[in-house]
Amino acid sequence: MESHHYDLEGLPASVDIFDTILRDGSQQEGLSLTVDDKIKVAEQLDHLGVAYIEGGWPGANPKDTEFFERFHHELTLSTATLVAFGSTRRPGTKAENDAVLQALVEANTEVVCIVAKSWDRHVEEALKTSLDEAVAMVEDSVKFLTSHDKRVFIDAEHFFDGYRENPAFATRILAAGEQAGAECLVLCDTNGGSLPHDITHTIGHVRASITSPAFGIHCHNDAGVAVANSLAAVGAGVTQVQGCINGYGERAGNTDLSAAIPDLSLKLHIQTIPHDRLERLTSVSHHIAELVNQSPASQQPYVGTSVFAHKAGLHASAVAKSKDLYEHIDPTLVGNGTRVVVSEMAGRSTLAMKAEEIGLELDGSVLGGILDDLKTLEHAGYHFEVADGSLELLLRRATGWESDFFTVESYRVVTDHTGDEHGVVLTEATVTVRIGDERFVATAQGNGPVNALDAALRSCIGERFDALQKIRLTDYRVRVLDTGVGTGAVTRVLIDSDDGSRSWTTIGVSENIIEASWLALYDSIVFGLLHASLRPQ
Repeated sequence: MESHHYDLEGLPASVDIFDTILRDGSQQEGLSLTVDDKIKVAEQLDHLGVAYIEGGWPGANPKDTEFFERFHHELTLSTATLVAFGSTRRPGTKAENDAVLQALVEANTEVVCIVAKSWDRHVEEALKTSLDEAVAMVEDSVKFLTSHDKRVFIDAEHFFDGYRENPAFATRILAAGEQAGAECLVLCDTNGGSLPHDITHTIGHVRASITSPAFGIHCHNDAGVAVANSLAAVGAGVTQVQGCINGYGERAGNTDLSAAIPDLSLKLHIQTIPHDRLERLTSVSHHIAELVNQSPASQQPYVGTSVFAHKAGLHASAVAKSKDLYEHIDPTLVGNGTRVVVSEMAGRSTLAMKAEEIGLELDGSVLGGILDDLKTLEHAGYHFEVADGSLELLLRRATGWESDFFTVESYRVVTDHTGDEHGVVLTEATVTVRIGDERFVATAQGNGPVNALDAALRSCIGERFDALQKIRLTDYRVRVLDTGVGTGAVTRVLIDSDDGSRSWTTIGVSENIIEASWLALYDSIVFGLLHASLRPQ
């Protein structure tokens, strides 16, 4: 199916995608990333193929400082360039003495992005300095950074509001950055209240007076049009689009790159990420959602699980004849897929392809049974799209396969709080399993229920399975599914594991968080042993 083509003249051949989840996106309420999380998100963004990843503000907090230190030792990016974020020098100081600028130099990134006030009210009311000093701050800061061989981008904060009220000053800020050697001038709709015609009008005037090598756009979604504003900016000539996969960010969020990228690539035929990586968009979007512990939006354009789903009836019948009757693009272009809900056609081809991938032959009756099971499990809170390990085990069990590595007889977890002034919490787990005719019981302590259960299970079976030594639990995530019932809510647990050669994710769902954790842990160990092809001696 051909994507729609819009005949618009004057569009750039390509734009650079700049993702700021690790800085601006992480300012979203309820979103908190560890350093390990940030590294994993950066890996996913590089896997997708964005041009720039803004890693944070070095020196502003220990977490961001640690991230830049670890990044250079633990990550090798294939397509993306890491960017350190900071601000211009402070009023009344010299650039060479400014701690923020020094931290940017020490972050050891090729590119830095500095924020500059371009709204006169912010300069006078927030910075408490003169407009001339604000211009000098930009010029001095860019010159200092370029003297240290840095490529410099400038985020002109509140640019569109500032330009509306004082276009002369807002333009002076850009001119100062351009003349000092900034590579890209990024126009920011920081309050998110502009509309597309505001964006187009303003950029047209700016480009008539400023000849910067490149302009960028950074939009917030407070008026619900961040993606539309970004597209309007590209139509007006900008060549860098900033935002976040899934649109994360404070208040209403940033431009959702999960929508902006395919809009640009498929609708306007502008190069964004490498063309052969566009099909990774849905999986990267969902993977990042799990990493940041946010529920993926099912109706999110392009990548949502529901945006190419059709219920039985008129829509499903039409789609069965010709998909483009109800689908504006071929969903496989972005790694998504058509789904027919509550229908015997729902997901059969997808399941058949997955079964073939792992070497299973499933006939129609078995596929039908699996689909029924999947519907029941997903209704209960399971989400197999992000739990490849558990999905494979489900498919194998449908063929009659059962794990014979070990059989769990019982498990128990006890947590004790000492109640003294130190408040020590002790967690102990006991696991009983059978391997063949032998019964094994082990008790272990851990720094929490999952750690204790893992240690106890390994104590039971470790001597029988050498492969267990290589299986590591790398991440553990919990999500409350029905918050309305408070502490009685159903919880979903996802566990990431690897054995040095492959990684996998398993899932457990229950009203009891310990049981949900155990189900995910059990699948994780069984999956690892299965792929190691080991059996009890």
